[in-house]
Amino acid sequence: MNFTVGFKPLLGDAHSMDNLEKQLICPICLEMFSKPVVILPCQHNLCRKCANDVFQASNPLWQSRGSTTVSSGGRFRCPSCRHEVVLDRHGVYGLQRNLLVENIIDIYKQESSRPLHSKAEQHLMCEEHEEEKINIYCLSCEVPTCSLCKVFGAHKDCEVAPLPTIYKRQKRQDLTLLPRLECSGTNTTYCSLDLLSSSDPPVLASQNTKIIDSELSDGIAMLVAGNDRVQAVITQMEEVCQTIEDNSRRQKQLLNQRFESLCAVLEERKGELLQALAREQEEKLQRVRGLIRQYGDHLEASSKLVESAIQSMEEPQMALYLQQAKELINKVGAMSKVELAGRPEPGYESMEQFTVSVEHVAEMLRTIDFQPGASGEEEDEEVALDGDEGSAGPEEERPDGP
Repeated sequence: MNFTVGFKPLLGDAHSMDNLEKQLICPICLEMFSKPVVILPCQHNLCRKCANDVFQASNPLWQSRGSTTVSSGGRFRCPSCRHEVVLDRHGVYGLQRNLLVENIIDIYKQESSRPLHSKAEQHLMCEEHEEEKINIYCLSCEVPTCSLCKVFGAHKDCEVAPLPTIYKRQKRQDLTLLPRLECSGTNTTYCSLDLLSSSDPPVLASQNTKIIDSELSDGIAMLVAGNDRVQAVITQMEEVCQTIEDNSRRQKQLLNQRFESLCAVLEERKGELLQALAREQEEKLQRVRGLIRQYGDHLEASSKLVESAIQSMEEPQMALYLQQAKELINKVGAMSKVELAGRPEPGYESMEQFTVSVEHVAEMLRTIDFQPGASGEEEDEEVALDGDEGSAGPEEERPDGP
């Protein structure tokens, strides 16, 4: 027997109401919002009481609303999206109420208070007997059916039972199939499924449900507070990372300053050695160039004397020739007796004495390493001291030459 078509409207209404109820559940107490409902900056809603519980758990030193002291506000995180909510001195009472959600809750409660039995009778009808209600359950076929189907229809030979009886029996079986919750506390505390058995009065079951919900709300509040503590630890570790970056940047600057000062010392010493080399070069060049000028002058004078002697030999007058020849012979003799300065000794042009050996210095530089025991203040004092010694020491102690 098929009665799905007649049951569709009821299923649609029940499904819509269930979806609406899920949207009206507070993420803290897991119950329907209790007025007043506050809306957070992230557009999520909370019961004001639940929001205050979470806020108090995250800010234990914050004064209550009735306190005479003035508080500076506080903050907590939205349990739905973890967005940080910053509150002023009014606390959660400074949050705006969501009147729209409160009105929806009122409408939902009014709709929920209407009896569903009349809707079931109105919509759940037998497909074969359109005017007959589904009021019995076929135990043989395990389907709900109507009375006419039992008397004249397909279920006349089947065993049937009243629909409410089967409904209660099935509900009781579903409860027993659920896993038993592990109890905590003293031996007089019972599990929630034991308290919600079909033999207990509805009032007792409702009271125990509220107790469980209250414990669950407290547990959620503790979890939220624990999450805030974890977030605080994360924030502290992020600050540690920032401090590490700052300290590393500072030590890099100090390291660069140390090596720059060392490079400055090397550059200064290189300049001094280059100056000594330049002085030696200038002295040798002046000497050799002086000899070149001296030899050049002698060569020029000797060449002129040779030209005069040749011209004198071509003189046709004998008296004048004899007179000039005697003078030229004396000049040639004097010129040949002129002693020139000696030439530079062999190896005079060599500059190998200005060779510098830096292998031992380079090896010493390669041994430069960090000193973990030295503090930043001591390093700063050493840098200042090295700068003072570097400005005064080299002029007084270093030699001019190699």
